[in-house]
Amino acid sequence: MKLKGYQRSYLTKHAHEIKPVVMIGRNGMSDSVINAVNEAISIHELIKVKFIDFKESRYDLAKAIAEKTESELVRVVGNIAIYYREHKEKDKRKYRVPK
Repeated sequence: MKLKGYQRSYLTKHAHEIKPVVMIGRNGMSDSVINAVNEAISIHELIKVKFIDFKESRYDLAKAIAEKTESELVRVVGNIAIYYREHKEKDKRKYRVPK
């Protein structure tokens, strides 16, 4: 699912009040980070990931995480990346992204 501009705006607005659930520190993008992001996004649909280290390469890491977790990178704001993946079951979806 490729997000359009108004869909990104909708998700960014809803992500404003969310706290980061995964932190990327000195170990970088390890399997445990990918598993944590994948688990969190399966539960919450919309999550934030904070880059504590690797700030200079955060855009490349953010794109790589999106590919490995099969999620959409909504936006990178400062040292925070916002990810979205729609829940497979329609009745369990928390966000009604405009079509």
